[in-house]
Amino acid sequence: MLSVQQRASSLAHSVRRLMATAAPNIGDTKVQMSLLEPGRYINYQRIEDNLAIVRKRLGRPLTLSEKILYGHLDDPHNQDIERGKSYLKLRPDRVACQDATAQMALLQFMSAGMPTTAVPTTVHCDHLIEAQVGGVKDLARAIDINKEVYDFLATATAKYGIGFWKPGSGIIHQIILENYAFPGGLMIGTDSHTPNAGGLGMIACGVGGADAVDVMADIPWELKCPKAIGVKLTGKISGWTTPKGEIFFSGPSVVSTFC
Repeated sequence: MLSVQQRASSLAHSVRRLMATAAPNIGDTKVQMSLLEPGRYINYQRIEDNLAIVRKRLGRPLTLSEKILYGHLDDPHNQDIERGKSYLKLRPDRVACQDATAQMALLQFMSAGMPTTAVPTTVHCDHLIEAQVGGVKDLARAIDINKEVYDFLATATAKYGIGFWKPGSGIIHQIILENYAFPGGLMIGTDSHTPNAGGLGMIACGVGGADAVDVMADIPWELKCPKAIGVKLTGKISGWTTPKGEIFFSGPSVVSTFC
């Protein structure tokens, strides 16, 4: 029979083991959103907290895309969630604008009377550069023709704490992928190629300038709850077949889909 002292020692050891193996909260570790934005951190804890609520409400497993979307719900307790019918109110992590669409977006944001944007935002000057002769001459021509636009974008972004990528910095989609995309994030951009940022495991959607301004001004972004399409592959991949090839070329005989 164990003595009181031995029991106490055993209990203390068990408690230490439990404390040592307990999973920490995901929010305990701060993860910087971008090396270019000190003091801005990814709110993974909000995503985890939202998903705990949504899982309990729906009572079913979630797809990866659902985890990212529902993890950014503005009100997970009361949000109506029905695929293909509900309109979700979401809180994206960041916004990106190209120079052609950023002009009106910034003018609208200025009327909000806010000192800075509610979420990290960037403006990229690449769309007003026309390819005619060559890189150096085309860039010089664009800077000359669009001087007034570029000056406005540069000064407005500086005033409101918005990231500014001047003409010649690079293409918006690659800059975002290399500097701002991150797993589990939700981003909107005023360009149809915004989904390129999904290459790092986030959901990135192209939107109009009005949607971008809403998020910049701390208003939830509305999106119709998407349907889920599942793909089931059967059989065996041959030696020269890649998973990407299967996505492109799989026919109805090997793929079943559902909505």
